[in-house]
Amino acid sequence: MEKEVIHMAHGAGGQLMYDLIREVFAIPLDNLYLRQMADSTVVQPDAQPHPPRLAISTDSFTVRPLFFPGGDIGSLAVHGTVNDVAMSGARPLWLTAGFILEEGLEIAVLERIVASMAEAARAAGVQVVAGDTKVVERGYGDSVYINTTGIGVVPASVEVGPRCIRPGDALLLNGPIGDHGIAVLSQREGFAFETTLCSDSAALNGLVEALLAAAPHTHCMRDATRGGVAAALNELALAAQCGIEIEEAAVPVRTAVAAACEMLGFDPLTVANEGKLIAFVPQENGEAEAALTAMQSHPLGRDAVHIGVVTEEHPRLVLARTAIGGRRVVDMPVGELLPRIC
Repeated sequence: MEKEVIHMAHGAGGQLMYDLIREVFAIPLDNLYLRQMADSTVVQPDAQPHPPRLAISTDSFTVRPLFFPGGDIGSLAVHGTVNDVAMSGARPLWLTAGFILEEGLEIAVLERIVASMAEAARAAGVQVVAGDTKVVERGYGDSVYINTTGIGVVPASVEVGPRCIRPGDALLLNGPIGDHGIAVLSQREGFAFETTLCSDSAALNGLVEALLAAAPHTHCMRDATRGGVAAALNELALAAQCGIEIEEAAVPVRTAVAAACEMLGFDPLTVANEGKLIAFVPQENGEAEAALTAMQSHPLGRDAVHIGVVTEEHPRLVLARTAIGGRRVVDMPVGELLPRIC
């Protein structure tokens, strides 16, 4: 693929997006905070003797269609940003929202999106405290884009991130994967399935609080959005310079999602989610078991499972043990899989 221009695949959450971030943005903008390369960056102002640590994240949402089974661009913008902040172990508190509106957008549609955003914020316990609105000419947008920034406070006792991952850590996943990507795709392309597929879009901060209360030494958390579980695990394997092994049969996939992926030639591990996280928890002192129990006791983690382990072997590679006893490499997704799903 030619490197001189941007392609849709550069925003799909796979290898091209990873390379774009590393080569175009990370090098010229390099600083101590940006090097964390996590879902949100933890900063600590020095204006007072013991300032709190803040987690800050920003994201943009361009999903098409605007409304899909299980959610819409408004609630998705809240959930996605809250989750990115929560992955640093922070308590999300405040959001900003910038709207890019295309000329011709119906006010009733915008009102519906904003109402959904407000409800999602209330449910997640966050406030939208600042915003901006811009309008572009007809044909220069796609109805509405939303940019958000999230800010949260990291408790003094919490220290999570890719740098904390250690060999032996258990990988815990809070439920079935691929729901969001397939639900959006089915709505957009008009695919019909025997059962209604709904996005898993949800704010995970409550689940994270329960997880950290049960397993305070949790090493890392990552929500598997664009690029799915495959992209999330590959990014963390590279960042932590470790190997990761998962049991393919242990990763839950709904029957309808599996059927859609088979029909379309997708690997469910590469399909986007908006309500799924992977936690890296030490197994010493029964902490991983306690974490799994806590997750299963929460509504958003009732189907949580142990899917794999961190290993010193094959650093920077993610391997899956297959149902027939073999192993395969789980690569970072390459190319345009499911564009415009978040």
